[in-house]
Amino acid sequence: MRVFVTGATGFIGSAVVRELLDAGHQVVGLARSDAGAAAVAAAGADVLRGALDDLDSLRRGAAESDGVIHTAFTHDFSEWLAAIQADRRAIEAMGEALADSGRPLVVASGAAALASGRAGTEEDPTDPAWPRAVSDEMALSFVERGVRASIVRLPPSTHGEGDHGFAHILINVARAKGVSAYPGDGANRWAATHRYDAARLFRLALESAPAGTRVHAIAEAVPVRDIAEAIGRHLNLPVVSIPVEEAGEHWGFIGPFFARDVSLSSAMTRERFGWQPVQPTLVEDLEKGHYFSE
Repeated sequence: MRVFVTGATGFIGSAVVRELLDAGHQVVGLARSDAGAAAVAAAGADVLRGALDDLDSLRRGAAESDGVIHTAFTHDFSEWLAAIQADRRAIEAMGEALADSGRPLVVASGAAALASGRAGTEEDPTDPAWPRAVSDEMALSFVERGVRASIVRLPPSTHGEGDHGFAHILINVARAKGVSAYPGDGANRWAATHRYDAARLFRLALESAPAGTRVHAIAEAVPVRDIAEAIGRHLNLPVVSIPVEEAGEHWGFIGPFFARDVSLSSAMTRERFGWQPVQPTLVEDLEKGHYFSE
């Protein structure tokens, strides 16, 4: 297949490009800069110059492809709502280009806004109060318009070398505070997956996910105390408990999120697609040390 990938130079998107190429697909990667274009070409993919707010480039990439994987997103928490609306418009533009074709549109989403206190499943709808729900709804709306649209829900920690997401933030907070902390008793769990395992699932969804499928790229649910202890070991810092009600004060915006129980099931995904994670767990990844050398 000729696959158009947005976010092709990103942490997850670059892994998706590698996975697709290794599986024999032809890849066209979106790139907004000369450096991005060079990285896409070096990976062995074709380059389409454009950006998420350049809807003409998105339409062209989708129209000239056999399928689309959309991993790009502007992670600017100071302009979160604007980023959500830009994502919605991007999905709409690509969906319009694929309408009535039966071709796949696979959109990266998140799973943290599902059930708390139990393992959220693929059948759970996205909480409409969660801002990114508008992107999920936009993608799945194209099922009725002849697009084989599916959602790949990613966990709070999609990890691996080069990750600058939540695990990296926790490490920076530990360095700044002089302690590696966990909320309450630390028994609440964070779902996690290595980016290469997630990339394989994007490919499987592209190749065979039925229209309207929600796919869970969830390898494990890690007690947050285990995460704090791994960070404490590497930074040689004491590991302490922080009262749950003080999570926001200690960790900032990530605090209330870190204090939630985010345990997610991927049982349906594993059964349907034969997906079995094989890469290191989050704690194993932390133990390798690369998170602490950046």
